[in-house]
Amino acid sequence: MSPKVNLMPTTNLYPLIERIGNLLRTEIRKTGNNLGLQPVHMQALDYLSQCNRYSDTSAAVTDYLGATKGTVSQSLKVLERKRYITRVTDAKDRRVQHLKVTESGHDVLATSLPPETFCEASDQLSEFDRNQMVGLLTQMLRELQIANQSKSFGICKSCSFFCSDGAQYQCGLTKEMLSTDDSEKLCREHSVNAVVKQVEV
Repeated sequence: MSPKVNLMPTTNLYPLIERIGNLLRTEIRKTGNNLGLQPVHMQALDYLSQCNRYSDTSAAVTDYLGATKGTVSQSLKVLERKRYITRVTDAKDRRVQHLKVTESGHDVLATSLPPETFCEASDQLSEFDRNQMVGLLTQMLRELQIANQSKSFGICKSCSFFCSDGAQYQCGLTKEMLSTDDSEKLCREHSVNAVVKQVEV
């Protein structure tokens, strides 16, 4: 088998992203230590603060973090014990437990993520440069998700299942109506082939 040839060198890109990731994890670890939390706890809490009602279960957290069920289960127990999240039984299927971030949990995130040092560094870039970076990194993330056959966990309104008539929103997969808040949140069932459809009457 012939060796794989890189058409575009990534020798400059990978170490930069890897180093930025390490520095961010270090900052998150410092903040978490003051609260008795590990980075994985902070990541789970952050995800649950951003996801919609279809994606706030322990299974969805496991998928999002790419961690083991055991790790996620223990992490959620820590967050519950500290009263940063609470469990709510689904109104339609009592076997399903939704994980909701409490006011204390939101307070932790508001003062911790993103790290202050990251915000200061980001503020040194122009709005144009930040927007360009977001677009390029989003594209790279999607390519990695496709390569790893992992879920995209994108924003609801950018999904191919998202339906709108300009005044109302609906999930084309579940046929349930969506609020404006729903449309702005992360979804486990997100599809990257985004085409906005009309609400079914």
